[in-house]
Amino acid sequence: QSLMKSLSPIVDCGVHYIDVMCQMTRSKPVTVSAIGARLTEDIAPDNYNYGQLQIRFEDGSVGWYEAGWGPMVSETAFFIKDVFGPKGAVSIVAKDAGASGKSDDVDSHTKTESIRIHHAAIDAQNHFTKANEWIDMKDEPGHQELCDREQAYFLKAIKENIDLSDHLADALNSLKIAFACDESVKTGKIITLS
Repeated sequence: QSLMKSLSPIVDCGVHYIDVMCQMTRSKPVTVSAIGARLTEDIAPDNYNYGQLQIRFEDGSVGWYEAGWGPMVSETAFFIKDVFGPKGAVSIVAKDAGASGKSDDVDSHTKTESIRIHHAAIDAQNHFTKANEWIDMKDEPGHQELCDREQAYFLKAIKENIDLSDHLADALNSLKIAFACDESVKTGKIITLS
């Protein structure tokens, strides 16, 4: 309940996937568009607890993310994460984490289980030159272990005076993009990023 009263899922959750999209494409985001719906009276009238966003990058790549909070959210829609670009697509395929009954399980939201890489290159006969690749993530950490690793790295950075400027810039950029997506939901307009 308190989570639904603070931020939208596009900002709170989406910022992490936006960060990954930016890391994957290494291209400048140019526009965002997003939609959202207020599906409960338990949140502020100007907020929403379901949303989806699209990011268009300078190199032609696009990223798409969908998120929602609350008991009315689809059992499958809470876990759809894809990035498409001129060279192919990458999809998180989390059959177990995205299964029925898992939408309110925090650990399920951090599981990738497997990643499908689709290569777009074709030959003269219009056949794909490379088969899809599957990366098995069976040894990935759970939510708490991810938090523990982040804290350990932060402590190491303090002790060893590691420069975190790039990490900070990436985090702030992703948050700026997430806020632009939130603005798009609230205004109904495509937002151009500077």
